[in-house]
Amino acid sequence: MSENSFTAEVDAKAADSGANASAQFRERQARTASGGVVDHERVSLLAGKAIKALNDLVIEEQVSYEEYNALKAWLIKVGEDGEWPLFLDVWLEHSVEEVANEDREGSKGTIEGPYYVTDSPEFAWNGTIPMRPDEPGTPFVFKGQVTSVSGEPLPGAKLELWHADNLGFYSQFAPGLPEWNLRGTFVANEAGEYEIHTIRPAPYQIPTEGACGQLIEAAGWHAWRPAHMHFKVHAPDHQLITSQLYFPGDPHNDDDIASAVKPELMLDPQPNPDTEGEMVTYNFVLDPQR
Repeated sequence: MSENSFTAEVDAKAADSGANASAQFRERQARTASGGVVDHERVSLLAGKAIKALNDLVIEEQVSYEEYNALKAWLIKVGEDGEWPLFLDVWLEHSVEEVANEDREGSKGTIEGPYYVTDSPEFAWNGTIPMRPDEPGTPFVFKGQVTSVSGEPLPGAKLELWHADNLGFYSQFAPGLPEWNLRGTFVANEAGEYEIHTIRPAPYQIPTEGACGQLIEAAGWHAWRPAHMHFKVHAPDHQLITSQLYFPGDPHNDDDIASAVKPELMLDPQPNPDTEGEMVTYNFVLDPQR
């Protein structure tokens, strides 16, 4: 990796990352928005409860005008920095995901996070994810099978994979990285099998020089996420599963800032007997479409 590329990558700014996350979200919403009729009763219920909870907090904790104005200024900055996707995905999405997947029988899901990008390049079941020729990091082979809850293989299932690099940065959200670095979609073979060649990702801190970082500092929290690999796995007539998979021994598996780690999502990497690096087997089980 060239020195210029390295310098650009580590100089990534929260505001730039946030603006990109906001733009990606708006584009996806434009593609998927149904334009249906608003359920006014549901909006009234949810908005009313949220507003009441905040007002109850003000009374219970005797919030001062100084604290209120600090909150107002901070909320404005969240918008100016484009960090609403980051804020919501880090501190709220895990509860939404829990509700969405509470009846799932197959593989466990977890949050998508703010760094997903649609339409990544497509590869065969045993392909290598796009990466730089001198990509730093431990070579990592991820293999397994996609099946239904009844145990039937799902040929042609698609696995979208994206993850941070060895420095903890995502392509399209940090400068100096190729557009599709460490992002790809892999098509399972006739037996539902996949063997993906990539590198082991690094833990990272969520951006801390923007509004979310201000909250973390003011609250005395840490900003770390454990190392993880993101997946979206889908097959015809089956429910999409969005997941993240984690590595044992990471110091932040137990205190992930995004509260997204689950025991079922822990990998068990082993030395690769055929070459340098590590390998792991992990199977995805998809529920039938509702």
